[in-house]
Amino acid sequence: MGRNRVVIVGGGFAGYHAAERLARETRREEVEIVLVNPTDYFLYLPLLPEVAAGILDPRAITISLPGTLPRVRLVLGEVTSVDPDRQQLTYTDPEDNTGSLDFDRLILAAGSVNKLLPIPGVATHGHGFRGIPEALYFRDHVTRQIELAAATTDQAERDARCTFVVVGAGYTGTEVAAQGPDFTRLLADRHPELSNQPIHWKLLDVAPRVLPGLDHRLSEAATDVLRARGVELLTETSIEQAGEKGVTLDNGRHVPTHSLIWCVGVRPDPLVESLGLETRQGRIAVDETLNVAGYPRIFACGDAAGVPDRGNPGGLTPMTAQHATRQGKLAASNVVASLRDGKLRGYRHRDLGFVVDLGAHQAAANPLHVPVSGFPAKVVTRGYHLMAMPANRLRVAVDWALEAVSQRQCVQLGMVRSGTVPLDTSSPEVPDLRGEESFGASSRPASG
Repeated sequence: MGRNRVVIVGGGFAGYHAAERLARETRREEVEIVLVNPTDYFLYLPLLPEVAAGILDPRAITISLPGTLPRVRLVLGEVTSVDPDRQQLTYTDPEDNTGSLDFDRLILAAGSVNKLLPIPGVATHGHGFRGIPEALYFRDHVTRQIELAAATTDQAERDARCTFVVVGAGYTGTEVAAQGPDFTRLLADRHPELSNQPIHWKLLDVAPRVLPGLDHRLSEAATDVLRARGVELLTETSIEQAGEKGVTLDNGRHVPTHSLIWCVGVRPDPLVESLGLETRQGRIAVDETLNVAGYPRIFACGDAAGVPDRGNPGGLTPMTAQHATRQGKLAASNVVASLRDGKLRGYRHRDLGFVVDLGAHQAAANPLHVPVSGFPAKVVTRGYHLMAMPANRLRVAVDWALEAVSQRQCVQLGMVRSGTVPLDTSSPEVPDLRGEESFGASSRPASG
């Protein structure tokens, strides 16, 4: 048969697990596996809020691609175009050099980016939450606001710097809002000037409740935890505009703040729009075998792919890490089958539930659809994450243990807003997505 080259675009949940499965199911002399990704690591996104809150070291949730996928050739870069007919793609590396790769099979797993709404000022003043630079910037920004609040004698400025607005009450937004009060309390405790200063965290969403896609009982459990920590919940509420010193809500209320944290969910990577392939709901159209319509040598999976959902006729599988992981593995198996003239399998799934970490000793979980909250849910949540991570389990466990017995390192690292932490990763014309579900849509795993 000769040696075939399989190129995987993207090293997120779908791409990483596709590469891992390909390496396991093929021989080196049979298949060359090439992974194109902007970074040399796979990011375990579900634990990003704990990096932002100073609980975990960022290296704990970054899994080395060369270190854990020794059979896979890593090409650092972002794919800029794909020619399906010539079976070739082009990419740009981190130093703006261009290159090209031919392929015999292609797996498109480009993932997703921040979803923006056409609200004035959000792209300029909002802080996204999709990667390590953004999490570290968030940590520095929050630390900076508390320290600047302690330094000023202007009470109005102090109040604004001690107010944090989180938009989007899905998995990520809820976890950020739940972790935030403890983090800012630790920071404020170091400054006597702030001994009587209220610190406000506000979580808002257009949906009528927190975690709108989950069971009501678990939504209520999360609500109780948030309220107990002093988080103000503003449901059925949106933002009209954002500025340097505050945001205006759709009810006319103005909230003075220097911190707008945008957790309104995700949309497919802009690469998808540029490919010229058929799309469904903005995602690459594929059949149940994850094969791209009209191109038997190209497969797509994860957030970039519109995979038919057997449990919801006419619908697509949600953009979650649980689906992305399974689809990545299936895409790899079907690529192998196509190379060996075997039979391709369709995508089927069984929902395993979800976990949401609420900080301290609290969590909400639904393992195998059994609702759990409080400390038992915390055990389930952390156990799930340790099992789901491809590596670095000991690092994560040690950081959790240190958090339980010692104080966090709460210092600035000097991160400032730059091109590495943009909120607007979309094209200049931001699509109007107001009609889509709620603010809380998220590319978080339904089980982690």
